[in-house]
Amino acid sequence: MATHLERKHTLATRWMHWINFPLLAMMMWSGLLIYWSYQAYSINIFGFHIFAFFPDGWLDSIGLSFRLAEGIRLHFFFMWLFAINGVAYVIYTIVSGEWRSIVPVPSSFKRAPLVALHDAHIVKEKPPQGKYNDAQRIAYTGVIVMGAGSLLSGLAIYKPTQLAFLTAMFGGYQWARWVHFWITILFVLFFFVHIIQVILAGWRNFQSMITGHEIVEAEPKNEVVT
Repeated sequence: MATHLERKHTLATRWMHWINFPLLAMMMWSGLLIYWSYQAYSINIFGFHIFAFFPDGWLDSIGLSFRLAEGIRLHFFFMWLFAINGVAYVIYTIVSGEWRSIVPVPSSFKRAPLVALHDAHIVKEKPPQGKYNDAQRIAYTGVIVMGAGSLLSGLAIYKPTQLAFLTAMFGGYQWARWVHFWITILFVLFFFVHIIQVILAGWRNFQSMITGHEIVEAEPKNEVVT
């Protein structure tokens, strides 16, 4: 079957995508170093402790204990790089017009379940899509919103006095910290789902995020019988 190269991702998109990966990884790692000192969040039902997200034994086993000062320094350093990369990406998508292929349209929320059913091989017919399918549009836009929420809630925790108005917007320091924590959990979930989707999509899809082009098979032409 004939194939051809099709341009899929611009250089700016690829660079900011790959830069964001180690930055986000360092933010999470340093965040765990900070979280060690005050493990506020767990699941409790009727006063019974059901589940701790990061048990003491697990934190000790990977060397996270007693590194609070180091965690704060790393977190605040990479925070600015993460913010700069994120803001640059948003500006780029607006200026270049890339936002049109990322932001979901009203019908995306209706068609997104069909994408999931197709990926699960329950529905055979592939839903119509452009550069990204409707589920990807929702997910990628959601990640941008999560990034903004993570940055703003982080600043509200970082400078609760100087940025008192921002802290108040989140309902106070503890609520800002709660939002920051759960956004991080959502980032982790998105990361695992994203990796699974990349594996399912195959090598060609992954290669396009490196080279910018994807090898596409030509659609067979229907012959007219006379």
